[in-house]
Amino acid sequence: MAKTDREIAEKILNDNLVGTMATIEGNKPHTRYMTFYNDNLTLYTVTSKDTHKVEELSNNPYVHILIGYDGKGFGDAYLEIEGKAEASSDEGMKEKVWNKVLKFWFDGPDDPNMVVIKIVPSQIRIMNSKGKEPKVIQL
Repeated sequence: MAKTDREIAEKILNDNLVGTMATIEGNKPHTRYMTFYNDNLTLYTVTSKDTHKVEELSNNPYVHILIGYDGKGFGDAYLEIEGKAEASSDEGMKEKVWNKVLKFWFDGPDDPNMVVIKIVPSQIRIMNSKGKEPKVIQL
C-alpha cells in the first residue's frame, strides 16, 4: 500500500533524530547539528538558554532544517523544513522532551539552563526521492 507524502515525512522524522538547523546571525545563515523530537510534524530540540541560537531566534525566529539524508547517495529521501521557532522554559514542554541522553548536558528537566526550541513548520518538502521532483507536504 502506497504511503501518503505526510506518512513518508513522518517516517523520515521518526527514523532520523539528528539534522541541521540554520538560523540567522548578523544577516548570514548559521547552521548547526541538532537532535530533533517529532510530534505530529512539530519539531522540538533542546539547548542551553545562553547559546547563540537562542539569541539569534530572539532576533529572527525563522529557521531552515535538513533532516533524513543518510549518505547512501541518489534516492536518499530527506526533508527540507522551513518554520518558525520559539525558545521556551515551560516545565511541561521540558518534561515532554526529556530523555536520558540529555543528562550529559543538563541536570534534569528542571535545570534552569535548559530551554526547548519548538519549531512549527510553514513548509516541508520531501527531497531526493529516487529522482522525483520535490514534494511539498500539505500542512
